[in-house]
Amino acid sequence: MNYNKITTLGELKATGYSSRSIKEELRQNLIEKIKKGEDTFQGIWGYEDSVIPELERAILSKHNINLLGLRGQAKTRLARLMVHLLDEWIPVVSGAEINDDPLHPISRYSIEKIKELGDNTPISWLHRDDRFFEKLATPDVTVADLIGDVDPIKAANLKLSYADDRVIHFGMIPRANRCIFVINELPDLQSRIQVSLFNILQEGDIQIRGFKLRLPLDIQFVFTANPEDYTNRGSIVTPLKDRIGSQILTHYPEDITIAKKITAQEAQLDERQKSTIYVPELAKDLLEQISFEARNSEYVDAKSGVSARTSITGFENLLSTAERRVLLNGDSNSKVRLSDFMGVIPAITGKIELVYEGEQEGADKVALNLIEDAIKTLFPNYFPKIQKLENKDAPSPYDEIIQWFFESEGFELMDSLSESEYEDLLNSIPNLNNLIKKYQGDIPMEDSYFLKEFLLWGLVAHNKLSKQRIQKGYQFKDLYGSFISRL
Repeated sequence: MNYNKITTLGELKATGYSSRSIKEELRQNLIEKIKKGEDTFQGIWGYEDSVIPELERAILSKHNINLLGLRGQAKTRLARLMVHLLDEWIPVVSGAEINDDPLHPISRYSIEKIKELGDNTPISWLHRDDRFFEKLATPDVTVADLIGDVDPIKAANLKLSYADDRVIHFGMIPRANRCIFVINELPDLQSRIQVSLFNILQEGDIQIRGFKLRLPLDIQFVFTANPEDYTNRGSIVTPLKDRIGSQILTHYPEDITIAKKITAQEAQLDERQKSTIYVPELAKDLLEQISFEARNSEYVDAKSGVSARTSITGFENLLSTAERRVLLNGDSNSKVRLSDFMGVIPAITGKIELVYEGEQEGADKVALNLIEDAIKTLFPNYFPKIQKLENKDAPSPYDEIIQWFFESEGFELMDSLSESEYEDLLNSIPNLNNLIKKYQGDIPMEDSYFLKEFLLWGLVAHNKLSKQRIQKGYQFKDLYGSFISRL
């Protein structure tokens, strides 16, 4: 259909066009995508066998939907992707405030216009990208914002009585007729405002300042809510919940592989960072493991959740830390180091809500603990596991390196070391090289230096070595030697 050439109601009728509701539109287009084996929600990872099938069932059932989940679980992203299930173009009566269907007008303006002009009524075309409306529910949202109100200026300009329904100024919801309308954080909406949605969801009429208008609005509602809201700030009133067809629970990624895909897709990286900074796979795994540790930490409020944005912004900080070092040293490129993870701490502390015990520890210390916990969790994947209780006389694969630190002064790993200085320093520990060759002999050379540093941090996390933050770097020492020197 050539949309540019169809400009009147008569021309539209001549094409044999038949209109359908937005819910039917979503349903039929979803059916076509499923039949063709196409992805319905591209760019969403980890929901293939859980959230997406439930969302598809809700669309097939023509339900209004409530996406319930903790922050950073792609609830709004899912709602926005529903736009791709709409027809590319739909006809509307030109000049109508509420996207009137030319074949089934509901507003007084469109009905009178069609009655006056008939098949010569001008129409225009609305693209699906313009059929998405979103409102963040805040305590200051009013019924007038959502539904509408009497406009005294319009009444004065048109010289109309307040008894005339033409003095009404429609709110966001009527203006979203034939569109997807998303209300984010629904529990934050005051109860009396939630009540104003009852009739729109069920009966299709709206009431504005005494006017009761029978407007069978055609809207696909999608609500998002955080379970924390039900106890901390507000709740969804029961009759409103009863009118929402499907409530779908979202969740965080269940494994590191999925989490890495999300971070790689969402991180806003500069082309210079991508080309000059090499990131070992272990570094990516470690970054994601920090979020997993935070979700299980006794110091972090589990009800608040740990957003996927923790890893995304952490990854951006990680590369920026390495980039800054490259710029200071005048190097052309560099590799991410484990000590660069200190640059990730601001991304962690800004994203996690601490319980009382966590507040007592301090946000920075909790963040450091999470990094160490992540190292301890991943350590057995690369090197022999270190048991909490070990026989003193039993040989350990780490005896030689611990002995090396015992006999030496230890060493300092400064933040500002150039690439060559960093590599030379790690290569100077012979027993460290032997352990890497023995247990990770086939690892790429680019990853080996991160793994060497990872081994040292792992021994510190298991109380085999000591690590101390000095002004511009880290000092690694034998555990007992460090204790004695403090005495």
